[in-house]
Amino acid sequence: MRAVCFEAFGAARDVLREVELPRPEPEPGEVLVRLQTTGVNPSDVKKRAGAFPDLLAEGPVIPHSDGAGIIEAVGEGVPASRVGQRVFVYQAQHGRGAGTGAQYVSIASHRAPDLPDSASFEVGACIGIPIMTAHRCVTADGDVRGAWILVTGGAGRVGYYAIQWARRFGARVAATAGNPADRELCLAAGAEYVFDHHQPGWGAALRSQCGQPMDRVIDVEFGANLPEVIDCIATGGVIATYASTRVPEPAIPFRTLMFMDLTIRMVIVYDMPEDAKMHAIEDTQEALAGGQLAHRVAEVLPFSAMARAHELVEAGRTGGCIVVTLP
Repeated sequence: MRAVCFEAFGAARDVLREVELPRPEPEPGEVLVRLQTTGVNPSDVKKRAGAFPDLLAEGPVIPHSDGAGIIEAVGEGVPASRVGQRVFVYQAQHGRGAGTGAQYVSIASHRAPDLPDSASFEVGACIGIPIMTAHRCVTADGDVRGAWILVTGGAGRVGYYAIQWARRFGARVAATAGNPADRELCLAAGAEYVFDHHQPGWGAALRSQCGQPMDRVIDVEFGANLPEVIDCIATGGVIATYASTRVPEPAIPFRTLMFMDLTIRMVIVYDMPEDAKMHAIEDTQEALAGGQLAHRVAEVLPFSAMARAHELVEAGRTGGCIVVTLP
């Protein structure tokens, strides 16, 4: 099979290389998926750049956690009826070297759930990290019906889905975005108010405009946004955050947060409880089957442009998901 792998850390164009590898065989409990697409996420490019120094200890790595395709074979213990099913794959390159940056991946059957016929393989490559992260951020701390939720970076790969999940589960939503086009996307996704996160004082302005503080905040830039979030979150509120790129080691104003009785929840798909993953998958399948989720796929690139896909994610200027098609 054709695959992309890296055996050293570094820039995408320096270390990603196309190789021919034996097609894997499914072990007991596994399915063999002929991938049509692979999704590229920030965690994938960080791994390739060296964020996890021990990652290459057991040899070269085929990158990426997310993808979508068709089951071609099953291992012992998996029903033969799964052969031919359209599936999405999540958590492929986690704790091992075999990700979705290849024509085939063999993976535990439950990590390859059914992909509804109404969803494209491009959309399937956006489920694992973007959609499931957004779902966890919205649902992890209980019922949101009637609550006010702020989604920072609401036009981004996770934020865009978080707005939709929050609305689907009965919340009212405010969002932030950095340009007029993204602000329109947030409104179309279901946000009632959208604020420019480049403008100082947006937190107080949001609270004033909405007429009340936010019960929960779903945050893409925890360290950078925290001062503004403090100005608009309610006492007893929850911050669910999944990234802090601009300020990777933020200082916490402990006394302020303590006297507001705030909860800070860190979210990463790999280590979500299994029941939370299953909950996200079931809700996602239902929403996709009903055509009830809008998607923002920023780029669909060919296999030969894998390095370019990594560069787009690293640059952070392309809204939405980056997907690569497999040959």
